[in-house]
Amino acid sequence: MSPSERVDLSAFIKAYDVRGLVPSELSPEVTRAIGAAFADVVVVPEAAAGSRPVVVVGNDMRPSGPELVDGFAQGLTARGVDVVRIGLASTDGLYFASGSLGVPGAMFTASHNPARYNGIKLCRAGARPVGQDSGLAAVRDLAGDYLASGVPQVDDAARGTVSDREMLAEYAAFLRSLVDLADIRPLKVVVDAGNGMGGYTAPAVLGTHAGLPALPLEVVPLYFELDGTFPNHEANPLEPENLRDLQRAVVEHGADLGLAFDGDADRCFVVDENGDPVSPSAVTALVGLREVEREKAAGRTPTVIHNLITSRVVPDLLTAAGARTVRTRVGHSFIKAQMAEHDAVFGGEHSAHYYFRDFFFADTGMLAALHVLAALGGQPHPLSALADQYQPYVASGEINSRVASVADARARVVDAYVTRQGAGPVQVDELDGLTVSHWDVHPQWWFNLRASNTEPLLRLNVEAADEDIMEKVRDDVLALVRQEADA
Repeated sequence: MSPSERVDLSAFIKAYDVRGLVPSELSPEVTRAIGAAFADVVVVPEAAAGSRPVVVVGNDMRPSGPELVDGFAQGLTARGVDVVRIGLASTDGLYFASGSLGVPGAMFTASHNPARYNGIKLCRAGARPVGQDSGLAAVRDLAGDYLASGVPQVDDAARGTVSDREMLAEYAAFLRSLVDLADIRPLKVVVDAGNGMGGYTAPAVLGTHAGLPALPLEVVPLYFELDGTFPNHEANPLEPENLRDLQRAVVEHGADLGLAFDGDADRCFVVDENGDPVSPSAVTALVGLREVEREKAAGRTPTVIHNLITSRVVPDLLTAAGARTVRTRVGHSFIKAQMAEHDAVFGGEHSAHYYFRDFFFADTGMLAALHVLAALGGQPHPLSALADQYQPYVASGEINSRVASVADARARVVDAYVTRQGAGPVQVDELDGLTVSHWDVHPQWWFNLRASNTEPLLRLNVEAADEDIMEKVRDDVLALVRQEADA
């Protein structure tokens, strides 16, 4: 079929995953075509000779999940693939299933997006990523062909089967085996699940709902009821307003810390005993140092991955501790690929995705949370004092600017900072967007300016050694970016 004849799915099958409106973009018919294409592009070619190809499928609490899973399973079975449904799961729960069973997987979730969205995160066997450059583009195009011409059917004898399997207890036991909390001091922790899948996984991992022994934790639950309409707040803790209930509850309950999970519970955010957020970069440094020490104790030279938006404290501290650090582009498919390529023990992103070699090189917010609990409970000081060691610099957070021309706005910044060197000598790289660094001389600062993949937006992140310098660089760059809007 020629490209002009296929149904164009590029509006909602992007670089990392599938994410679209239900039912106008994602419907059972569409997921059936995607399932068949996933079978033909990824699953069947990778199946061992003489064995039945298998895919494990999970979904979050969104009401549209079950019917979209059914359509996807129909597409897989039509192409001769067996389907193992694990039902309700966090995204890292699906990665565990893919990794432990050694089969490709599909997680139906739109993460932190509003209720009207759903999506699919696809992976190869062992939870290896499927992104734009590793099969997703081919899946998109073939699914478009199948929507136009119909999904071809294998013979009845070769048709796949569908079965169900419960894996929550195995997932919880596996995570517990990686971090020992049995001997930490007693901690009170408030957990805000945001009506997302953290309300399903936290009682199993941190509590006794999966039949595991009790930990020295008193868990105060906040919004554990699974509800894909998100009645209390959006399940996106990256937005400060979505942390306010957790911050208030931590103070009211006199808790030692608070944990917040996004909708599919693969990201974890932390607040200290005062209700103040602990930056994901600080968590990356804290967890990274724990993993580095464990790796060195085993006689190995540790490698840690971090994306280019994380604080400079991450490479500073980890390098000083004896690790090799690798800086990558933003995006889980890039980091997962780098994790595997470098056999990295750990990886972290500014968006609170944390990756572990022990977890199939995949991301899991719950395992990061266990590390934070172990670090806090293994010493007498409050989390605020512990976190201060890992937050020496001042960051702006990500600031979005809508512009008429991304290229023109970027060019103004390049002219001011690079061509004319208006702020003095700088280092420049274009690994992901434009990074300008004045870190090796005083005053210390750097910024990254990245274009959105889907909108006419520029995303700015600034970090400096003190607040005055951060604010000056932030305001100067924003003035250049937004110049046309003020003209």
